[in-house]
Amino acid sequence: MSASSPFAAASLRGRIGHDARSGYYPVPHRYRLHLTLACPHCLQIAVTHSLLGLDDTLPVTLLPALPDDGDDGYLALRPLYEATSHQHPGPAAAPVLSDDWSGRIVSTDPAEILTDLAGRFPGPDLRPRGAEAAVAAVRQLCERTINTPAQLAGRSDATPVERAGALGVLLDGLAAIERRLDHLPYLLGEDLTLADVELWVTLVRLDTVHRWHLDAAAVQDIAGHSRVWSYAGRLAGHPAFGRHLDLDGIARRHHTRCLGKEAAGAAIQIVDWAEHAQGRVYSG
Repeated sequence: MSASSPFAAASLRGRIGHDARSGYYPVPHRYRLHLTLACPHCLQIAVTHSLLGLDDTLPVTLLPALPDDGDDGYLALRPLYEATSHQHPGPAAAPVLSDDWSGRIVSTDPAEILTDLAGRFPGPDLRPRGAEAAVAAVRQLCERTINTPAQLAGRSDATPVERAGALGVLLDGLAAIERRLDHLPYLLGEDLTLADVELWVTLVRLDTVHRWHLDAAAVQDIAGHSRVWSYAGRLAGHPAFGRHLDLDGIARRHHTRCLGKEAAGAAIQIVDWAEHAQGRVYSG
């Protein structure tokens, strides 16, 4: 449903603290994140950065919702890409983790940036030892049973059978999460982890992007998973989550890139994200 760039974004994948030969070791004030909060990957990284309390350790440069160099990405990022990969074969896209010491990019891989932030800098344990597989499983659950089927369920060029099947997968995925949250405040237990960041951003995307292409009955069925959406609203009240919500930017990015048709579900907002985020009412 989205327009795509004529270039595939080439991933630059350095790691912090994993290989001493790379020279990228954890140290305050060396690295910088370049993020656009309208991008779901960047939103995950921004939330994780705040949960870890890295504001004074690892600065963030925020970019506009829409690239200012068309299909070539962001003008501000082009020097970093060129310094790292001469004649870089793709757009200067976010997210970027850069090294201020060398003026080069460490990584553009969202999952590895998240892992290194959570594992290489001091702060709350968002990726507890022994929970790595569970965090990865939640990532797969979000992609396979929410993001991908939600997109297919709203495609105007899909057959009714395809849309119905995709909606069934989506509802089953939400039901599985609903059961998991029945007796737990967070996905993996009593404490916030990267799994919650992953799910929360996925739910934001479902309500602010995918919903626009679903019919009203489908949105009502999705909204019927009350524990899931109560959880999403509660986390939006957490300052590490809600303060990064750029609802206007998400809408502009979606409507600029999207090729799909708007459907009746667009009129049915599931969560009042702005109210939760502005109210900052959070109970852990």
